[in-house]
Amino acid sequence: MREYCNPLDLSYKWQHYSGNAHREAADPTIVLFKGTYYLFASMSAGFYYSEDLVDWKWHENRALDMYRYAPDVRQVGDYLYFSASTRSKPSTIWRTKDPLSDDFEKVSEPFPFWDPDLFCDDDGRVYFYWGCGNVDPIWGIELDPETMLPIGEKVACIDHAEDKVGWERFNFPGKEPEASKGIMKLAMMFMNRSGRPYMEGAFMNKWNGKYYLQFAAPGTQFHVYGDGCYVSDKPLGPFTFMPNTPFSLKPGGFITGAGHGSTIDDKDGNILHVSTMRISKNQNFERRVGLFPAGLDEEGLLYCNQNFADYPVVIPDGKYDARNIRPQYFLLSYKKKAKASSSQEDHPVELALDENIRTWWAANETKAWYELDLGEKLSPHSVQINFAEHSVPELKVDKKLRSDLMTNSRYIDSDKELRTRFTLEGSLDGENWFMIEDRSRSDEDRSHPYILLNERFEVRYLRVTALELPYGEVFALSGLRVFGKGNGDLPEEVKDIRGERDLNGLDAVIRFSPSKGAFGYNIRYGIAPNKMYSSWQIYDQTELKLTTLNKGQHYYLSVDSFNENGICEGSSILEL
Repeated sequence: MREYCNPLDLSYKWQHYSGNAHREAADPTIVLFKGTYYLFASMSAGFYYSEDLVDWKWHENRALDMYRYAPDVRQVGDYLYFSASTRSKPSTIWRTKDPLSDDFEKVSEPFPFWDPDLFCDDDGRVYFYWGCGNVDPIWGIELDPETMLPIGEKVACIDHAEDKVGWERFNFPGKEPEASKGIMKLAMMFMNRSGRPYMEGAFMNKWNGKYYLQFAAPGTQFHVYGDGCYVSDKPLGPFTFMPNTPFSLKPGGFITGAGHGSTIDDKDGNILHVSTMRISKNQNFERRVGLFPAGLDEEGLLYCNQNFADYPVVIPDGKYDARNIRPQYFLLSYKKKAKASSSQEDHPVELALDENIRTWWAANETKAWYELDLGEKLSPHSVQINFAEHSVPELKVDKKLRSDLMTNSRYIDSDKELRTRFTLEGSLDGENWFMIEDRSRSDEDRSHPYILLNERFEVRYLRVTALELPYGEVFALSGLRVFGKGNGDLPEEVKDIRGERDLNGLDAVIRFSPSKGAFGYNIRYGIAPNKMYSSWQIYDQTELKLTTLNKGQHYYLSVDSFNENGICEGSSILEL
């Protein structure tokens, strides 16, 4: 069994530009190359690698185009090919037989492209896809596998369809209540003369003789950022819309967003999808990475299992059906009592327990503590500590270092001198404490550490003490999340589901009565009763406006209730 919790526990890199500092990793491409998984993400000055998809190590490389957006890595023969986005000059395609050697050779500079994706077919022919904007489509072209230069003319593979596909639209005020004025200004800028949202992030897979061309919309700063798909019998189309698009979508829960990703077959032949998750508070491009079990159903539809996708994910070894993966551990910390050594006026202790990564508790200093009261003695399975970037002091960088390591007025830290040092302690009475996790001497900078406890002991109180944080920032938590199994009963089943679809065919309002004992609901929906692959997780509310429906498509919907003791799966199905 392998276990992780989204967002992935990576050493997300600090970005410094335009007077702003934030962590970022986004637009991820994952590849299984010679028995090792490699994960490349935007603006990271390096990449991550893993043997098991759980324990990720960092490898810095500033020689490649690592300061660029949407890196693409794909295998062709014995080589791993790499490229990233540029607009002002022809982009470069590199290759290597060993990424960890840093020995990359330049192959070609075919033309300027943004959001690239290289694909090698079974017959050895190579195709290239790219596109990022609100006017142009997703393009495709064949490349010579030896020179990686174009063969023939480019082809428009898929185009915008926001009048028919509800998810592709920008969600403006009323549909995106969390959006800040700055984000909405950016959204309006993106729309400019076309009135269209962004289409970007192409990625191609081939299964069972079919070509699955994936893409992202409507914009990375929105909670509905997700991935859709078109299917064809040929690598350059014509392509047919996959009706359960978007197949990757996470609009609710602790952290939202599941767009601009990539899809692979793992070592056991299972399908996995990795994509961008959004915070977008300190900066619009403040983002993280999420990993989701995926699969193909009996009709060849690509789907992701994103039910409770920011709860612990336990994946069995060997071959499995992703539809059967269900949460085994539940949230024990939601809206429990807490106290801290200090709190800033607008960032009280409860904001670390509200299941929203975009809000946080903040202390007045770095060395501070935060104490959680679970309300009773429990045996937690795991703890996810989510550090928030509340206020980073202005970065002072040596001028020579800045000129050596900056591109486009951006500095990306190597994190060699950055540390996230803390302790996690437990107590039964709030007075006598024992050590659970001691990272007081850690040499790593991790903002989302996930700590397995495996029900080894009983505890009522948990205390996190920050000892050292990057740049001396104040201690802040967007989520102290404790998982396990409560001692109580499941909530009652939700039965009286009501729904009304808008005349535009793209939206629907869903209502239902509260379930006794529930603190949240998971709304599952899809194009058939046995294909409810999409989901939307909500807390403390019994009404939701779905904005991700496709015109002319029938939908079926059910609502699960949940609390810290587990999930009561809904049996009533509503047709929309």
